[in-house]
Amino acid sequence: MENKSAFSLFFFVTLFTCLAAAIVNNDHILLPSQLHRDKSPSSSSKCTAPDPNLNQRPVIGILSNPGDGCSGRLSNSSGVSHIAASYVKFVESGGARVIPLLYNESPESLKTKLSLTNGLLLTGGSAASGPYLEALQFLFQAALERNDGGDHFPVLGLNLGGNLLIKIVADQADVLEPFNASSLPSYLQMWINSLEEGSLYQKFPSDLFQLLMSECLVLHNHIYAISPYKLQYNKKLSSFFDILATAADRDGKIFVSTARGWNYPVTVNLWNPEKNAFEWATSLKAPHTENAIRVTQSSANFFVSEARKSSNRPDYQAVRDNLIYNYKASYGGVAGKGYDQVYLFE
Repeated sequence: MENKSAFSLFFFVTLFTCLAAAIVNNDHILLPSQLHRDKSPSSSSKCTAPDPNLNQRPVIGILSNPGDGCSGRLSNSSGVSHIAASYVKFVESGGARVIPLLYNESPESLKTKLSLTNGLLLTGGSAASGPYLEALQFLFQAALERNDGGDHFPVLGLNLGGNLLIKIVADQADVLEPFNASSLPSYLQMWINSLEEGSLYQKFPSDLFQLLMSECLVLHNHIYAISPYKLQYNKKLSSFFDILATAADRDGKIFVSTARGWNYPVTVNLWNPEKNAFEWATSLKAPHTENAIRVTQSSANFFVSEARKSSNRPDYQAVRDNLIYNYKASYGGVAGKGYDQVYLFE
C-alpha cells in the first residue's frame, strides 16, 4: 500500500509540473486535427463545382419481364411481371436511380415514363416474342429518336436484351445461332477498338482490363448469339454495331460478346455484370472474386456515366412518384436457384 501511495503521489506531482511548465511557456494542447497545419487545406479553399453540363441525378428505365422470375414460386398470376433486384442494384451502384417500365402497360404510359429517364436497360430473361418484344422494340425506337433529337440517351442490352436488339437491327428473326454458353465463366478476347471513346471498357482500370483477357471474370449465360463473321457481313448489323469483344463457348465456337453502336450510345453485352456482385444462386457459376466485383462496379460506372451526359432534366416529383422505391423486393432465392430478389408488378 505504501508503494502504491508513493507512486500515485509521484504521478500527480509530475503531471502538475508538466501543466505548470506549459502555462509558463504559453503552450497549449493540440487536437489531432490541429497537427500538421501546413498540410491541411487553407480555410479559403473551396470544393470544385460539378460539371454543369452533366446530369448528377440520372435515372434509368428498366423494362420488366413477364412472369415472377422464380418459376412460379412467388406468383402464378398471368398479369405479373418482374425486374430482378440485381439489375436495380447494378444501376444504383453506379449512382443512378431506377424507374420500372412495365412491358404490359400502354405505349402512352411507357413513353411518359421513358421521358423521366436518362437511359434504358434491357435485361436478360426468357421472353423473346409477343407483347414483351413489342414493348422492347417500342422503347428502343423511342431511345433512338431521343438521340436523333439531340439527347445523349444510352441503351444497354444485357444477355437476351442484347440479342433482341441484334435481331431488331438486323430485321431478321433467324440471325442468331446456338452456342454452348449457358452458365459459363469466361475471359474475353478484346478487339483493337475496345478502348475507344464511348466503349464499355474505356474506363476500366488498366490492370482490370488486362485481367479480363486472362481470367474468367465474366459470366456468359445464353444459348444463342451471333458470330463475328455473321455480324460483319450483315450490312444492317455492321453499319450499326462495332464489335468490342468476343468469347468462346464450351465447344470453342467464337461469338460476339460486346458490341457498341457506331452512331448511337447503344451497347450490347452478352455477359451479365450484375451477377458477379448481386446474384448467389448455386445453380450459376458467377465469379465472386474481388476482381470480378470490380468488373461489376466498372460496368455500372460506365453505363451511368453515359446517362449523366443526357440533357433531360425531368420534374423531381414526377420522378419520385415513379421510382422503384415505391415497390418492395421479394426474396426468391431461398431455393438456391433463380434470382435472389425480384420486384413484382401486377
